[in-house]
Amino acid sequence: MQDLIAAQTINLIYAVTLLAVLSLGLAVIFGLLGVLNLAHGEFIMLGAYCAVVVRQNGWPFLTAIPLAILVCGSIGYVIEVLIMRRLYRRTFDTLVATWGLSLLLRKSAEAVFGLTYRSVETPLPGTIDVFGVPYPAYRLAVIGLGATAIFVLAIWYGNSRTGLRIRAMTGNPELAQSLGLSVKRLAAGTFVTGTCLAALSGVMIAPLVPVFPYMGLDYVLRTFFVIVVGGLGSVIGLVYGALAIGGLDSAVSAFSNGTYGYLSVIVLAIAFLWLRPRGIHVRG
Repeated sequence: MQDLIAAQTINLIYAVTLLAVLSLGLAVIFGLLGVLNLAHGEFIMLGAYCAVVVRQNGWPFLTAIPLAILVCGSIGYVIEVLIMRRLYRRTFDTLVATWGLSLLLRKSAEAVFGLTYRSVETPLPGTIDVFGVPYPAYRLAVIGLGATAIFVLAIWYGNSRTGLRIRAMTGNPELAQSLGLSVKRLAAGTFVTGTCLAALSGVMIAPLVPVFPYMGLDYVLRTFFVIVVGGLGSVIGLVYGALAIGGLDSAVSAFSNGTYGYLSVIVLAIAFLWLRPRGIHVRG
């Protein structure tokens, strides 16, 4: 019984951490720029395909990280300059634009890689005993790396000069520009950062899930639910949302099945949209 409780606890920590990592890119773009990036799942998908390409060529798994940053960062920058820069503060237009972008990226991946499911060999095979329970080593690495990434992002955003400038830009862009801040450059950097974070999360999950062009559809919904429940514009809200969504999904799925777990997540998100649309944590 104790082994079962320990295993379920580790699974819960893993699910919450992974969901928070998957949501980071969307939280940055949606929380700071007010853009609900419907192509977020496709950037996760592109990151996963970068891991596929790396493994197919026999390169070390870690080389997928710079490749994903290069590919998705470049795409994100071009999109921001050519499309998004003209649509900020036009919520519906950004929804339509990113929805069209998601279709384009999905079909492009399908044209290049086909609809075949791809798999990536785990870079850390085997298990490690945690509280007497053997647990996959790579999942433990995901927990550690994910928690570190969230912590570093929170510290950087809250204490760095760039973070202060981004907060000034999002709070009052006209005043920030009048003070000499390059609002366009800050917005572009924020958007590109969000796409790169999505790509990095795709690299992380590539050894854990089947990789195919339509894999991003589920992730964009789950990460949106995290932002809705947790609240916009803070890492604390992101963690709260991941705890609520990931915890509920894991608990319900453990006692019934994945379908009921996903249904419970949808019900929770709808309840928050209706009763508390600003989420659990509201940035002051």
